[in-house]
Amino acid sequence: MSPQVAGLLQLTALIAALALAYRPLGDYMARVYSSEKNYRPEKWIYKAIGAHPAAEMRWPAYLRGVLAFSTVSVLFLYLMQRVQGSLPGSLGFSSIDPDQAFNTAASFVANTNWQSYYGEQAMGHVVQTGGLAVQNFLSAAVGMAVAVALVRGFARSRTGELGNFWADLVRGTVRILIPISVIGAIVLVACGAIQNFSGIHQVGQFMGGTQEWNGGGVASQEVIKELGTNGGGYFNANSAHPFENPNPLSNLFEIFLILLIPFALTRTFGRMVGSLKQGYAILGAMAVIWIGFTALMMWTEFAHRGPAFEIAGGAMEGKETRFGIAGSSMFAVATTLTSTGAVNSFHSSYTGFGGGITMLGMQLGEIAPGGVGSGLYGMLIMAIIAVFIAGLMVGRTPEYLGKKIGTRQIKLAACYILVTPALVLGFTAVAMALPTPADSMTNSGAHGFSEILYAYTSGANNNGSAFAGLNADTQWFNTTIGIAMLLGRFLPMVFVLALAGSLAEQKPVPETAGTLRTDKPLYAGLLVGTILIITGLTYFPALALGPLAEGLAS
Repeated sequence: MSPQVAGLLQLTALIAALALAYRPLGDYMARVYSSEKNYRPEKWIYKAIGAHPAAEMRWPAYLRGVLAFSTVSVLFLYLMQRVQGSLPGSLGFSSIDPDQAFNTAASFVANTNWQSYYGEQAMGHVVQTGGLAVQNFLSAAVGMAVAVALVRGFARSRTGELGNFWADLVRGTVRILIPISVIGAIVLVACGAIQNFSGIHQVGQFMGGTQEWNGGGVASQEVIKELGTNGGGYFNANSAHPFENPNPLSNLFEIFLILLIPFALTRTFGRMVGSLKQGYAILGAMAVIWIGFTALMMWTEFAHRGPAFEIAGGAMEGKETRFGIAGSSMFAVATTLTSTGAVNSFHSSYTGFGGGITMLGMQLGEIAPGGVGSGLYGMLIMAIIAVFIAGLMVGRTPEYLGKKIGTRQIKLAACYILVTPALVLGFTAVAMALPTPADSMTNSGAHGFSEILYAYTSGANNNGSAFAGLNADTQWFNTTIGIAMLLGRFLPMVFVLALAGSLAEQKPVPETAGTLRTDKPLYAGLLVGTILIITGLTYFPALALGPLAEGLAS
């Protein structure tokens, strides 16, 4: 069987698995976020934190809950790293330096999981499992809560109430993320991923020196890293490490986990707004972009250009032979079109166009299907922009799901769209203009520029993957990427929740013969075109200086 056919079969199996899980999981999540019942463990949590789950919140109160919880999370994770040397189970590792501790705390709380350190050489069991893995659950639950608040904004009328943040946070964690993670961890252990709390072992000689490996709760952290679209690896090699991702079966399962909740949330959206067709339209737009990017990535990496590529069957540099080009390409597209950031290959070694595809996937806003929660609310923002454009073309006041899209809604949507490009392009420009940051580039020319552009694209979009040719463990990059991650995560949430509040206050607009049907393929096509055009106009000059220039020169 040729590698191309094997890749097509893997992609077909992945789509079939996602299709089977789509309806039951999407409906289940809709019931979770619509339920008024509280389970006993949830009541204990509410009592411990002093929350009243039945109390409805307007958008400022909901936002305060998001920001307060995330601030406490950053401080807690920062302090845990700073005192690691005094904690049990630290494996003899010292405390983390302040700039790196800030970067890591900001990274995991912002659902980015950017890592400028070697996991197995810096973090002990307590920080890995009690700090980083816990934040994998909580940051994902925060994203889902904000997405559900926006959905309620569309579903509700004549009220500014968006639900209760604490109830959404707890239910998302307890009823959705934890149960799936338990099952997923068992599957990964069965595939060969490790799960223990052993110390550091010497495993033999390696190039004249002693090679050492430490164990850890890898399977349990691996499953939520993918399911919650987090991406932080227990080991520096991330999902290319055999302890995290042992074989092609585990690789396909991890891709499935990455895409599972973001795709299923479109069903949840359709169920909560009372129109499954609206959910299918959003799903269709996401699926078209994801499949298109996957096909394009496989084509550019399988292309035979030169004797070396012909012998290897494609661009195999930086890819694990146990996954091949197909498994690596699907993983790379899944992880950059979502906010996961996990990698099973070396993105810096991809072809010029292949590296550009990973970058463009993040620059789209990671909305196809996007991060857990963030993908849905990012796509709904683009849906509002698409409706507005359609309204301009026909001279009609735009409407979406029975809500008028007026000046306030468009201003909030525009602010959401502008935040991330401003962070990415601004920080990249400053880094390239200053002399010191450029010293961290392994390569010069177009590829060196791509390393820095990729780093800030990954940080501001809360992805966390890297070209890895960039030495980001410096005070400049730890600090600026940390700031980009926090602003890129929480500033858009301000605009999302403000938009949700403004929509919930409106009274529904009756549908007429002139109303744009947003549940039809024509609108889904308009939505895809809007996404690609807005992104292309924003990032094309920067992409032309980096991956496009490199690809055309190769």
